[in-house]
Amino acid sequence: MKNYITLLILCFSAFTQAQINNSHEKYPIFTNCESNTIIELPTCFNQQVEANFKNNFTLPEIVSKDAYKGSMNILFEVTQTGSFKVLFVNATYSELQEETKEAFSKFPTITPATYNGKAIYTQYSMQVLIPSLDMVQPKIDTKEVRKPQNKLEAAAMEYDSIINLGKANTIQYKSGLNIPFTHQNYAKFDPNMNILGSNSHTAVKPYSYSEVAKYYDFEKELSLLQKDKKTWLGKKLFNEHLVAFEGKDYWFTADVVVDLQLGKDLKSDLSKTYNNTRAANIQGGLGSKINFSTTLYESQGQFADYVNDYARSMAPAGGNRGIVPGRGIAKEYKTDAFDYPIAEGYISYRASKMFTAQFGHGKNFIGDGYRSLFISDAASPHPYLKLNTSFWKIKYTNTWMWLKDVRNAATVDGAFGSKYMATHFLSYNVSKKLNIGLFESVVWSNSNNRGFDVNYLNPIIFYRAIEFSTGSRAGNALIGLSGKYKVNNNINTYGQFIIDEFSTKDIFGSNKSWKNKLGYQLGIKYYNAFKLKNLMLQAEYNQVRPYTYSHDELLLNYGHNNQSMAHLWGANFREFIGIAQYHKKRWYGMAKLIYGQRGLDFGDGVSYGGDIFINNDNRPSDNNILLLQGNKTNLFIADLQLGYLVNPTTNLKAYINITQRSFRPETTPANFEENTTWVNFGFRTDLFNWYFDF
Repeated sequence: MKNYITLLILCFSAFTQAQINNSHEKYPIFTNCESNTIIELPTCFNQQVEANFKNNFTLPEIVSKDAYKGSMNILFEVTQTGSFKVLFVNATYSELQEETKEAFSKFPTITPATYNGKAIYTQYSMQVLIPSLDMVQPKIDTKEVRKPQNKLEAAAMEYDSIINLGKANTIQYKSGLNIPFTHQNYAKFDPNMNILGSNSHTAVKPYSYSEVAKYYDFEKELSLLQKDKKTWLGKKLFNEHLVAFEGKDYWFTADVVVDLQLGKDLKSDLSKTYNNTRAANIQGGLGSKINFSTTLYESQGQFADYVNDYARSMAPAGGNRGIVPGRGIAKEYKTDAFDYPIAEGYISYRASKMFTAQFGHGKNFIGDGYRSLFISDAASPHPYLKLNTSFWKIKYTNTWMWLKDVRNAATVDGAFGSKYMATHFLSYNVSKKLNIGLFESVVWSNSNNRGFDVNYLNPIIFYRAIEFSTGSRAGNALIGLSGKYKVNNNINTYGQFIIDEFSTKDIFGSNKSWKNKLGYQLGIKYYNAFKLKNLMLQAEYNQVRPYTYSHDELLLNYGHNNQSMAHLWGANFREFIGIAQYHKKRWYGMAKLIYGQRGLDFGDGVSYGGDIFINNDNRPSDNNILLLQGNKTNLFIADLQLGYLVNPTTNLKAYINITQRSFRPETTPANFEENTTWVNFGFRTDLFNWYFDF
């Protein structure tokens, strides 16, 4: 009957942490493991227990005859003399219990675990699924086996109990940490989040692991991608965090982060394009409520000509070379390149299931599309405070942000202009299929030494009313409406609508007033398209009228570091986007097509409504304002990326990317036609979105 053992799968991945005293110096040692290092002993122990169990266990006839499907849990001990002893078997059949005890009785005597050089007994647990081949991660419940007899002995054991830690390679999946927001990464679990009947709220990003874990089994998906690597280097490169420790009430991981790109703009005089990012990422948890993450980047880069030109066009006051789009201020590096150090990080506090708070330096995104007309991650990282409140069918998000205006006109005594933004977004699941969202934001500056206005700290107040009560020119308020409709488990539609100047006479009038500052988005996603698993198709249309997000006060535009806080094209545009994403095991592919039209300025100081940083008082007229007025420009971008997920735990990827871009203004006194073919490949730890589609 031993051939039936193939119907069982043993889960040994947590044996050595399941019921073990972390303060012993060495795990029990099988004869075959004697040449292994201390770090390798837990894995070798697991493998030997599994091998011995499979060799000794015979599936009882009655279990096979009944075609039973289920599981059994086994608690066993390695005694101080190195023998195995079954303490408890939780199984439906008594025959399974007896056979388990019989199998363990045939185990060899091994070297027991030791503490301070003395033999101790240790307990372990494992789970056996019958007859599924799926692996299940047992819940880890660390218990001391050898308890101190008095306070002096407890003090003597305290240090060892701190430094002898378990691994924490998957604990992040149960935590309140953010899942690094990239569109490619989120496409993996987006279908699960959007099934009919789920009470998920998908607009506010980044998500936390604990939020998504209700719909997506991270540990199972990770186990399916694991490579069978025996060496330390192989495990760290392809499967695990570089450093991962877990104590009783805390854990942390540390990784080296890279973004190494090498390419060529085929129509440029530059010999090559490149990006050289080295970074360290540390994340962890203190207790069950506090989580933290920090990443320090050191980067140098030189990109395709159109990206370099755009970065230089955003150069801040003070002489620095430019601003790398979506990243930060860059100083000069060599002749034509940029040097741009960046720091990102946050600390999260889960007060309860309903309430979480996060303070950090990074980016946020509100929307279900590729773009957002509310808040996007197109600008540089910035300080923020975010509160999430979830109950019933509602999720309510408040975010306060500290922003900078780095233009010469906004800089005083070498200090960039300071401004602030407050937003709130109410998401309501009307039914199993329909979600609606209400959005409001306001931007204000430090005029009259106003500082961070406490009026906007109130999380349940209308900003428009506060703006009016403090002076109509004291802030710039924007309101929005969003919606999502799930047609079925595979198809959902979404959209956004914004109003920047709420004047009913101008919005609904027929004179096409410049105050008619509106924008909207319409989109559709098709998961597992045409019954091909993991293929996602997406189509999206965005349109924003002239002068939206702008203001006649210097600092009250909807921007930060010369970049838009919403759509990275600013205003006065329309755009169609088509995206296809597919992944199978560790391989993935992405194709993106963008066709858009923009109304740009001529560079003569007159604002035609596309540049949100130009004073909108400098407009050609008050009425008959048309979409795409100014220098009408046609833009086409085709982007293809193929890649391989090197390490699913850290999201390290190897890829090749090809971008074709056509930029054709209809008149060219200040703008010029560009055609770009950019080939790029590299290794990247995928932690944020790069946007080169402008």
